Amino acid sequence: MKLILPLVFLAFAATGLSAQDTGETAETEAEPAPPIILSDEDVALKDFKWTNRPLVVFAESPNDPRFIEQMEYITEGLDELAERDVVVLTDTDPDADSPLREELRPRGFMLALVGKDGTVYLRKPVPWSVREITRVIDKMPMRQQEIRRRRGDS
Repeated sequence: MKLILPLVFLAFAATGLSAQDTGETAETEAEPAPPIILSDEDVALKDFKWTNRPLVVFAESPNDPRFIEQMEYITEGLDELAERDVVVLTDTDPDADSPLREELRPRGFMLALVGKDGTVYLRKPVPWSVREITRVIDKMPMRQQEIRRRRGDS
């Protein structure tokens, strides 16, 4: 059950993105990106160290209204999150005692943003918009370095 909801949101996002297709030819289409929304099964934060910024969404149930609202925000902003190397990890089963729960110790609904260096930069007990999340990411030292590198600065 906990794998179904993220897949539904991912399918919803993919449908929304295809509806916005501008009619570009297959020549300009890149290979599909790996999914950025993953279930907590067999996932540990160390798997993403130095490559991605995990955004972990915890809830007591996939039916939690805060979880649903947060996932709607995330699916609406997948492009902005992908641009910042974010991978979204969901955990809606408190009885499973997953490695994510053991490491981050959520109480009910919780949103946690972890940097590429493994530092927890944000913990929130309420849903946050992608705009708010990306503002926090853009202030991180490593993200600032990435932005300078893309501009060609040293």
